[in-house]
Amino acid sequence: MKTTRKFWSILTLVIVASMMIVACGPQATEAPTSAPAVPTEPAMTEEPMTEEPAMTETAEGPVAGEIDCKGAAAGDEISMLYQWSGVEEEALNQVLQPLIDACGIVLRPESSRDQALLDTRVQAGTPPDVAFWQVSQLVQYQDQLQPMDALGADRSNYGEFFLDPMTIDGQWLGLPIKADVKSIIWYSPVNFDALGYTVPTTWDELDALVEQMVADGNVPWSMGFESGDATGWTGTDFIQDIMLVQQGPDFVNGIMDGSVSYDDAGVRQAYETYGAWATSDTYTVGGAQGTLSTPFLEAINKPFSDPPEAMMVKQSGFAGGEVASQFPDLQQGSDYDFFVVPGIQGLQGSVEPMMAFNDTPAVQALVAYLSSAEGGANWAAATFGLSPNMGASGNYTDPALQKLGDAIAATQGFTTDMGDTIPGGFGSAEFTGVTEYVNGGDLDAILSDLAAAQTTGLNP
Repeated sequence: MKTTRKFWSILTLVIVASMMIVACGPQATEAPTSAPAVPTEPAMTEEPMTEEPAMTETAEGPVAGEIDCKGAAAGDEISMLYQWSGVEEEALNQVLQPLIDACGIVLRPESSRDQALLDTRVQAGTPPDVAFWQVSQLVQYQDQLQPMDALGADRSNYGEFFLDPMTIDGQWLGLPIKADVKSIIWYSPVNFDALGYTVPTTWDELDALVEQMVADGNVPWSMGFESGDATGWTGTDFIQDIMLVQQGPDFVNGIMDGSVSYDDAGVRQAYETYGAWATSDTYTVGGAQGTLSTPFLEAINKPFSDPPEAMMVKQSGFAGGEVASQFPDLQQGSDYDFFVVPGIQGLQGSVEPMMAFNDTPAVQALVAYLSSAEGGANWAAATFGLSPNMGASGNYTDPALQKLGDAIAATQGFTTDMGDTIPGGFGSAEFTGVTEYVNGGDLDAILSDLAAAQTTGLNP
């Protein structure tokens, strides 16, 4: 098995080098999944994505390149709906071009952030062939979706912790497509070097570093989490990471399946650890009121201002794009960089699935390609965020993505955001709860209310 995978890894690099010219540049800023999406009008792509297939003659007849076309013929169409646009849509086109070249499939893409559009088409019996959407839609549309293994998806290219959220009532209904890692801390290597700080590798080292910063007269954290109706989401993300450090991924998954109550002592411990930092102006910019009132995007920039207002900010992978936008003269890796939350036992993040409503040969070819090692490598080379596909490892052209890809490849677990996963309005309740806590609310009462919301959401 290892020899086979090594062979395909080498072959993948050759294919990528010969078929794709990688566009190098900064990663597109990506909105946090916890914050509500802003609806936009659907925009239909005017021209279908297609090229003549590259064919090789053999004694048995023409063979379409090295990609398995699953019997799809040139001109076969796939309708698809996704939320990406601009640079991200261009990157998707780059990922899919080898499939188009090999099989002559014609893609009919449509971009919209309006889920009502997808709902209407599913209810009318005219869904797109495939949709790139959210995990919650796998539950919503489970009776209309085609199982991924029946479509020819290669399960071996994914960790089981990526497949668990995609499996509904025992059926694998979503292909893990695009991931984001939340369990990272951004900092300035220049400032660290000047002040004699080193990147911590354990939670105890992080705690000691925080105390050293305080002793030196520096503010360790920028923790602002104002975000309109979603105010508090950066706090709940941080608390979940602390749970992953202190308790591990099984504990967090237990909260999401209801086997661990949200008022458990382990949850309280994480809140108290977070609160000690988030409510004190010794540890965070502006203390409790700064945490409550500072917009989350503004908070990202404070460690990189001149002079810096804080030493660190915990934020998702999209933060690099925000820093690059606000400070175009800074270079990632030297002026700003990140490290994984030290001591964490499993990453927190989000995974966007692809779901299939039809099982045509063209759809099967798409599923087989994207789930293959080659598909993962091509996704990485296109600089289109992180791929859960193991074939992506070692093939990222962006150093920051490669660093995050290494973290994903090495992790022993991957938990989705609790607020995004538990239904019934639990996420909004969690935002309100952490906001009340930082504002001086009674923690016992807050956790009791959230445990009730957890039970309601999981048992409607």
